[in-house]
Amino acid sequence: MTYLWSGMILLGIIYGIFTGNLKAVTEAAVSSSKDAVALCIAMAGVTAMWSGLMKIGEKTGLVQELSRKMRPVMRFLFPRLNPDSKACKYISLNFLSNILGLGWAATPAGLKAMEELNKLEEERRARKVPGQRSVPRGVAGNEMCTFLILNISSLQLIPVNIIAYRSQYGSANPAGIVGPAIAATAVSTAVAVIFCKCMDNKGRIQ
Repeated sequence: MTYLWSGMILLGIIYGIFTGNLKAVTEAAVSSSKDAVALCIAMAGVTAMWSGLMKIGEKTGLVQELSRKMRPVMRFLFPRLNPDSKACKYISLNFLSNILGLGWAATPAGLKAMEELNKLEEERRARKVPGQRSVPRGVAGNEMCTFLILNISSLQLIPVNIIAYRSQYGSANPAGIVGPAIAATAVSTAVAVIFCKCMDNKGRIQ
């Protein structure tokens, strides 16, 4: 990404020089920097509010209760994981954050989930449990791949970040994206689940 953005900026400057629009490029860079700072401040407020609500939900036991409600889903998606394990807890928290559109708030839980899943793979390699395939060190396990794919597809009922973006840039109806966002992410999540299950079954047959 560093090289990509650096290259785009460099190409913009070179194009501005050869077309005589260097002044416009400079003005755009200054105004864009101002807009970026304003957007970051707006997003920080939105993220802080929803992250605070998630923390309140954790303290009151609401998140734990929702996680328990998700146990059938977790058993379906991750049949080899213990629903009461730390990995499932962090995966559930990540899913709940993504459903609420809190992609930034979901990241810490996602990283913790990956750490726990990696520990489980290391335990499987050490124990060599019959009937459970372990993967070579440094290779993502089945649950890790499934979690990553589902995290990327991320069903969202309330796309908070997008609503905040639209509001920041003066949209007449910032929440108008809710319906299309639910439809799009529902389809992407359904495709992700089907793909993961097909690959899981293929791995078992092989």
